Amino acid sequence: MRCVDLFAGCGGLSLGFQNAGFDIVAAYDRWPAAVNIYRENFDHPVYEADLYQDDVVEQIGSYKPDIIIGGPPCQDFSIAGARNRGERANLTVRFAKIIALIKPKWFVMENVYNIERMDVLPEAVEIFEKAGYGLTRRVLNASLCGVPQIRRRFILVGHLGDKDDFLGELLDSRLADKQMTVRDYLGDKLGTQYYYLHPRNFQRRGIFTIDEPAVTVRGTNRPIPPSYKRHHADKADTSEGVRALTYKERSYLQTFPEEFEFVGSKTDIEQAIGNAVPVKLAEYVAKCITDYTGS
Repeated sequence: MRCVDLFAGCGGLSLGFQNAGFDIVAAYDRWPAAVNIYRENFDHPVYEADLYQDDVVEQIGSYKPDIIIGGPPCQDFSIAGARNRGERANLTVRFAKIIALIKPKWFVMENVYNIERMDVLPEAVEIFEKAGYGLTRRVLNASLCGVPQIRRRFILVGHLGDKDDFLGELLDSRLADKQMTVRDYLGDKLGTQYYYLHPRNFQRRGIFTIDEPAVTVRGTNRPIPPSYKRHHADKADTSEGVRALTYKERSYLQTFPEEFEFVGSKTDIEQAIGNAVPVKLAEYVAKCITDYTGS
């Protein structure tokens, strides 16, 4: 299927769908840093563009996509930020309107799980339903979908003319029986048993072992503060060879492959990695779609 990726970021969703056999023909994102990383890793065109512009919608339609995928920026729904509706929330509605205008056979929208609490989701769903799409919605835990990371993501899949929850059985039946650990995915590639991921606040632990799934990889990465006090749930003491992960190692937790190139400033790279859809999670959804269609 011909596929266009909107709000593509650095390409996690694109790469997962490409790995599953989809033909990615174009991608769009407004953030120059993400576009530069994307361009470094894919042969098809990627456009730095504002998706509110009508001429961009015409251009997307000219690619005649069978499927449009995308993760509208979600900070307004994130537990890390304010839970109010702002401009970024409106991008979810904009995504729905683009789908309704172009009417590809399929679409996939990805977002943080908190979107289910927001009034913007029913608004987007109403647009999809009026355009004729049957809808399947799930909150998937990436650690059950081939990703060594506890990352819950909202997935909405639309198929023109189909019944609701058409893809539910496939999405549910293929979940793993247990969460994937870092060791399951990387073996001893990190060269350390314990590592540090900077917590959202110091009520949470920061030191983890590779024999568990990672917590959600965020867009910030810091070394262990000299003043860090051991949390009761930490898996080791800072004196036991614990270190922060490099951005490349953090990209592994997002299931980007070794050969994926990250360019730009360290701050931008860290943000792009934290914002990305895990590649294997995208691949999981994509393979369910291809098997549903029998292709």
